[in-house]
Amino acid sequence: MLRRLTIPEAICAGVLCMFAIGSVNAASTAERDRKYEYKATVARADADYKAAKDACKPKQGNDKDVCLKEAKAEHVKAVADAKAQLKSKNAKADAREDTMVAQYKVAKEKCDALSGDAKDQCVKDAKLKYHQ
Repeated sequence: MLRRLTIPEAICAGVLCMFAIGSVNAASTAERDRKYEYKATVARADADYKAAKDACKPKQGNDKDVCLKEAKAEHVKAVADAKAQLKSKNAKADAREDTMVAQYKVAKEKCDALSGDAKDQCVKDAKLKYHQ
């Protein structure tokens, strides 16, 4: 059997409906803000990467290679961190892994300046430090 709602019950039901609608809008707004923040962070990282590459142009040889690897590592880290902010805890783990790989590449490039046992030890240390 249906019964009529009292005025306080009707007001309460209306308030609950408005609260539910507001919650849905707030959630979509927060998600949209995260996406805009992600895009802005990636654009900033791209600009920083371009500037870092330009700063490497005057260098020569291994110094230039190291400089470019460092620039790329910073770019990869910035983009990975932005993705981690956008997504879930799994993305944060992926970001840490991407960062470790990029930093390992930098360390390995620095080892190229060495030779013989020193280079072998340098590569070995880099593998240990960056879990490769």
